Amino acid sequence: MNKDIINPNNPMRKVYYLSTCSTCKRIMDDLNLSNFEQQDIKTTAITADQLEQMKEMSGSYESLFSRKAMKFRSMGLNEMILEEKDYRKYILDEYTFLKRPVFIIDDQIFVGNSKKVVEELKALLN
Repeated sequence: MNKDIINPNNPMRKVYYLSTCSTCKRIMDDLNLSNFEQQDIKTTAITADQLEQMKEMSGSYESLFSRKAMKFRSMGLNEMILEEKDYRKYILDEYTFLKRPVFIIDDQIFVGNSKKVVEELKALLN
């Protein structure tokens, strides 16, 4: 069994982040992550299975896709109509397209750095 897939008998606490992202660092520094598995997506790429798990939890690949990534405009993606298969492909091909950080706590997922998401995450952890 893939250790990254949720097992109800073994609660999961994981964060996918980018070590060079100051926003990720700021959010993570505010939290006690001692019992979290941490995966820097720049040095350890997310796998198709991990992305599939995130998609199942969040509802879509689009919800995991960052339109703020610099490459979004430079690759002309802002001019295209993207579908779910496109979001999946781009996230797997280029780590900066994953909206981050992504926290998985048991059966809940927290995607991105919006104030609302961060507040919900902090409320759950406190």
